[in-house]
Formats: sequence, C-alpha cells, structure tokens
Amino acid sequence: MDKTKIGIVICHRYHTCAGGKCFRSLKNREGAFARYEGQEVELVGYTTCDGCPGGNIEYAPEEMKKNGADVIHLATGLLVGYPPCQRIDFFKNFIEERYNMDVVAGTHPIPEKYYQIHQALGTWQSPSWQRLIEPTITDEATRKEYD
Repeated sequence: MDKTKIGIVICHRYHTCAGGKCFRSLKNREGAFARYEGQEVELVGYTTCDGCPGGNIEYAPEEMKKNGADVIHLATGLLVGYPPCQRIDFFKNFIEERYNMDVVAGTHPIPEKYYQIHQALGTWQSPSWQRLIEPTITDEATRKEYD
C-alpha cells in the first residue's frame, strides 16, 4: 500500500494550537481527511502561515515537499476563524503552482458552533467558499463532536 504524506498549515492566530482536532480527524479519517479512507498517511510537517499576510506560505511547503509531502492541508481554522482567511484561495493557488502539489482546504470537520454562526452571517454563500468548505462540512452529529 502506498503511503500519502501530508503537511498541515494552520492560521497563525491559532499558533498555540496543539493540533488535537486535526490529529483526531486524521486518525479517524473525518472531515477533509475522509479522502484517505483505507490509505496509510504520514504527517511530515505542521506549521503556521506566520501571520497575515502569510509569509510562511512561500517557504514551508518547500520544506514539507523535501520531507516527502504529496498534499498540503490548509487547516480548518483558516475557514472558520473570525473572519475566515481572505487569502486562502491565494495560498492554495500559490502552493499548487509553485510546488506542483495538491492543496486541500480544511483538516478536521467544521465544529457545529462555527457552522451555525457562519451560516447566520452568510460567510460562505459564494460558490468559491462553498467549494473551499465542502470537504469539512460533514453531518451535524460529527460537527457537534468537534465543538
């Protein structure tokens, strides 16, 4: 069985995050990690974007790629923070073009509390946001487990 190697980039405002939700969802193949169901996965990098405007996006994927990363996941915090990262599309496009790597928006399922507030605010109504959050929406019961 081939092993998929991944890197995770989190939003710097959550730089003290220990990664519990990301690691749990990777282990359980939930949220954006459901795509690896039945596959072996190895985490080869975990870092922040380095704060707005995301200076680490230029360099961290290169190190992760040197460590064998096939895919970079932009953590769910970039999608659900207040406000969500306005540069996430740029980050995704830059990494894909510069490093010729797959990039997935999201890691763990969106927690229900974030889902509810962003639905009420209309944050994710545009087609581009719908595309970005799709891997992390899951079902209500799963979202509640990540509150």
